[in-house]
Amino acid sequence: MATPESRLHPTNRHATRQVLASVEDVREAMVEVARHADRRLAILTQDLESEVFDHRPFVDVVKHLCLARSFVRVRVIVSNPYRTLRDGNRFVYLGRRLSSFVEFRHAHENYRHHQEAFMVADESAIVFRADADRWEGIADTAEPAIAKRYLNVFDEIWGASAPAQEFRQIMVLAATKQSPARGSLSACARATRREPPG
Repeated sequence: MATPESRLHPTNRHATRQVLASVEDVREAMVEVARHADRRLAILTQDLESEVFDHRPFVDVVKHLCLARSFVRVRVIVSNPYRTLRDGNRFVYLGRRLSSFVEFRHAHENYRHHQEAFMVADESAIVFRADADRWEGIADTAEPAIAKRYLNVFDEIWGASAPAQEFRQIMVLAATKQSPARGSLSACARATRREPPG
């Protein structure tokens, strides 16, 4: 277990390695690793936990990445998208607005047993948690061997998984803001949390 002094500071073993021990650590690491991306982000997550993906600094970094480069690709595999649909999420709303850059897929049932949660930036930086239900993990901005290993895992799951049709509901909710008089859409909007401001 990392001591408070070691959290989010490089360990002696590797100059760019950070030990994560709390949600605050994970949030900071996600922002830092995303900033290292030039072309690609690959994200494997259980349910796009709001503690991380509803965090405005992370959403802003991904938004800047997508708008600054026309060839960026952000791929996201979600094992259980239903909590995200229930709770709402800034990152999902961003992905729907920037759908040319961001794609969500629902993990194939054969891969939903994976407990890991990770994000790989290009082929060199990674945030990794062995157990998605815990915040302990590592982050590294210069570890191409590990990043490529988990990118290969991601690519295998991605190839077997289908687009997350569940997230189309986000577009329905967005439409209710423009056409509030439509009763069926308004009812849907009341059943799901509204898009966070800004």
